[in-house]
Amino acid sequence: MTEMTGEDRTPRAAEYVLRLLTPQEQTAFEAEMQTDPELQSDVADWVDHFAGLNDGFAPAKPRAALKAQLMARLFGAPPPVPLWRRVWLWQGVSLAAIALAAFLAVELLRPAAPEGPGYVAEIAAEDNSLRLLAVYDPASGQLHVTRTVGAAPAGRVLELWAIQGDAAPASLGVLPDEGTARLPLPAAYHAAEGLVLAISDEPPGGSPTGAPTGSVLATGAPHGL
Repeated sequence: MTEMTGEDRTPRAAEYVLRLLTPQEQTAFEAEMQTDPELQSDVADWVDHFAGLNDGFAPAKPRAALKAQLMARLFGAPPPVPLWRRVWLWQGVSLAAIALAAFLAVELLRPAAPEGPGYVAEIAAEDNSLRLLAVYDPASGQLHVTRTVGAAPAGRVLELWAIQGDAAPASLGVLPDEGTARLPLPAAYHAAEGLVLAISDEPPGGSPTGAPTGSVLATGAPHGL
């Protein structure tokens, strides 16, 4: 494999984020990225650069059977599909999804952390009017949350809650109006067993009581990586 020079490193990272590389080029790029922190940084910079390009496109609801078909194809038989590609398919073909997929690829190339395995959760309303994707990265101890469809009601904000067993809901933070939020995840929720993530609408600044006060708009359970 021929290593990239400084002149072609940045444009190649952009091509990787936009999925413009051939399968062979992509494999070589990811192998190079495993041992090159500067290249990982280039990819992360391009992810941030492209993350907002999907904001101008109205969301389109897929056919009801599409997700079930994709899940069957992705998880029904070996060999397993890499996680970052599963995430990309869940969100649909969009620049924001591609950017998130590339970001996850970088994160998952890091050595496993002692905190335990990562997990992913799709947090969705019953009518799919609101959908978010949450990925727990054990290397950083953070939960990466990206809203793919929907928005908070006028004059309200979206707040993320963790619910485990019979314990009261615990706030993980207020989500920004757009983009991806990186929220520190308390150690009690590093294991996904029995965990449910939920979104409620709250007044600006978040719940004034420490418990959900508005409507629960969406829920989702994590799946281990």
